[in-house]
Amino acid sequence: MSESQKKGGVVRAKVLSPTARRAIATAGAQARWAKADPSREKLPQAICGSNERPLQIGNIAIPAYVLDDERRVLTVSGMSDGLSMARGGSEVPGLNRFELFVSRERLRPYVSEELRDQISNPIVFLTPTGKAYGYDAQVLVELCEAILAARSDGKLQKQQEGIAQRAEILMRGLARVGIVALVDEATGYQEIRDRTALRSILEAYIAKEWLPWTQRFPLEFYQEMYRLLGWKLDPTSRGKPGYVGRLTNALVYDRLPLGVVDELRTHNPVDPTTRRRRFKHHQFLTEDIGNPHLEKHVSKVIGLMQASDNWGEFKRLFRRVFKPARAAGDRRTVNMSD
Repeated sequence: MSESQKKGGVVRAKVLSPTARRAIATAGAQARWAKADPSREKLPQAICGSNERPLQIGNIAIPAYVLDDERRVLTVSGMSDGLSMARGGSEVPGLNRFELFVSRERLRPYVSEELRDQISNPIVFLTPTGKAYGYDAQVLVELCEAILAARSDGKLQKQQEGIAQRAEILMRGLARVGIVALVDEATGYQEIRDRTALRSILEAYIAKEWLPWTQRFPLEFYQEMYRLLGWKLDPTSRGKPGYVGRLTNALVYDRLPLGVVDELRTHNPVDPTTRRRRFKHHQFLTEDIGNPHLEKHVSKVIGLMQASDNWGEFKRLFRRVFKPARAAGDRRTVNMSD
């Protein structure tokens, strides 16, 4: 790293918020782990979900994630807690307990071979905080059905009644959610609901009036980009090649919630005379949600850049950490999957 880059990093550290600094450190650490441990590269990545926003059914909360192969998974430990099952002593939280539970004589006739196989082979995946273990969400439904069938036949032991009660709570909650979803689909309300949700997102992200210009992209963002591309950056020049703008769209703006970047382009169109936009897109993002999201994302991108030795390596890391770029209407958007 050059002396100017080191100085730039010190200055940026003083300016960035604690949240942004943590985001850079976390993203950089994840990228370094992926480089140091090739086996991590083969694990599916969680693209949605967190422990802070679990699946809530009544008073039962189970951490849920969507993986990059679109599988919906629930964590093993979360399912164990949700069913009030004692966790096993294995390094995989709750796993031994689940296997033992479904293999017992009283429950075995109600558990299919496929379900037993899934319980014995949890999904190992990566979250923003590290490695996790989970089951396909459907496993919870099938397991609850097996438990309730065994209870109906009087096969459960007295100490297992508490587990059956939790299974009943979960099934009732899932049934309510399911019937609402089916009614929404049958009546066409699903489309209205989606439009309403989009409107709420846009209201949260898009400011009613443009904001005065504030530096949202640290100098280090461009220093790292130029380093990976093998270019020389003049920090005193504000002008940058058009390709840098297209990369910024692909790396940052196209990663905002679906619909936000289209709304930004509507609010901030290209001037037909100058062929440039009058404002920066971030001047139309809200101060409380839009710009904090942008800055946090930029910090993560910087962390991935710092962990990369060249542009090709950065693209591979970027694709593993973030969702594939959405199809954009702007023909100038760079496709990071190239």
